[in-house]
This record gives sequence, C-alpha cells and structure tokens, in this order.
Amino acid sequence: MCPEDLHRLSDAIIQFYEKLFSWESAIAKSSGLSPQQNHTIEIVGNEGPIRMKPLSDKLGVTTGTLTVMIDRLEKAGYVERQNDPMDGRAYNVVLTNRGKEIHKEHHAYHHKLAEDISSDLDPSEVKGFIVTLEKVNCKL
Repeated sequence: MCPEDLHRLSDAIIQFYEKLFSWESAIAKSSGLSPQQNHTIEIVGNEGPIRMKPLSDKLGVTTGTLTVMIDRLEKAGYVERQNDPMDGRAYNVVLTNRGKEIHKEHHAYHHKLAEDISSDLDPSEVKGFIVTLEKVNCKL
C-alpha cells in the first residue's frame, strides 16, 4: 500500500471510530448505561447464557473488570448468574426480563445504524462492505 493510501485509511478509521463512539455514547446515555454495559447486554442477549471467560474475551476486558460490571448489572436487575448445567462449579450470565428489554431496544438501534450507514450504498457495495468488515474483525 502506498503511503498516501495508508494515511487516508488511517484517517478514515479514526474518523469512523470517533463517530461510532459518539453515536454509542449518545445511545448509552439515553439508556442510563455505559457503552460497555450496553455491549455486555448485547453480547449476552445475542449469545444466550455465557460464561464469564468467553464474555470477557468478546468484550476485550479482564475477568476482574467484567466481574465488577456484572455485579453492577446484576444489582440493577439486567442480568443474573445461573449455575451452568454442564458444570456445577461454574455459572452463566443470562439476561433478566429487564435486560431483554434493553437488549431489544439496543439491538434495534444497531439495525437502524446499519440501515443509515448502508442507505447510500448499492446492494453489491453493502455485500462488499460486509465482507471487508468481517475480514477486518478477524484481524482485530
């Protein structure tokens, strides 16, 4: 890649990150939860019952950091810990009914964002964008 393209790509990634983070922060603020708490609820809602280690891996945080967040979400009534039926020593994080409502609402915001981002793209560009994002996600 030539230096000019690398510079443009770097600038575009930074700009995309800043805009996405601002969008996520605004959505989170309206829910009263932090962006990280919303992402935790999103992952648990998408994955179903999930152990702490895989959840911390998906969020990119330590299990210690996640434990504090899960304690707060549990106290607020969004998640609960349930014994893992496959391993009585372990537990899974699951959404409560209140957590399911937040998940549904936050998930709808993500769908709206996807619609907004892709609204000026033709179907082949959308498919190409998806493939590109999937490849990029594998690198991160």
